[in-house]
Amino acid sequence: MEEVLQFLTENPTFYLATVEGNIPKVRPFGFVMNYEGKLCFCTNNRKNVYRQMQANPNVEICTTNKKNEWLRLRGKAVFCTSKESKEAALKAAPYLSGMYQADDDLFEIFAVEEAEATFSNMKGESRTVRF
Repeated sequence: MEEVLQFLTENPTFYLATVEGNIPKVRPFGFVMNYEGKLCFCTNNRKNVYRQMQANPNVEICTTNKKNEWLRLRGKAVFCTSKESKEAALKAAPYLSGMYQADDDLFEIFAVEEAEATFSNMKGESRTVRF
C-alpha cells in the first residue's frame, strides 16, 4: 500500500472512475492518506460520486507520472467516516478546511478495500500488488 500511496502523492491529480447505471463517470481527485493502515480518500456526500459509490462501490483510480509510468488501482469504496478520520484528513491536507470541518455533515472519508494496484509503463511492463 505504501508504494501506491507514494505514487498517488507524487502525482497528485488522479482520476476516480465510478459507474452510474452502465455509464462510466470519471473525475479528478487529489487527496489521499494512510488512515489506520487503509488507503483513504475524501468526498462530499452531496456529490454524484458519493451516490454512485453508495449504489456500486466498485471504483478505479488512474494516474501517470512524467516518466510515462502509470498506476491503475481498483477495489471497493468502503466509507469509514468518523470525526477522527475527518480530523486526520484535515491534518494531512489543511487546504481541505476551506471546504470541510470535522463536525460537518458533508465530509466523507472512504477507503479502497480489496485493492489491486497495477504499475505499468510504455514498454509494456506491468506489476500488480494486492492489499
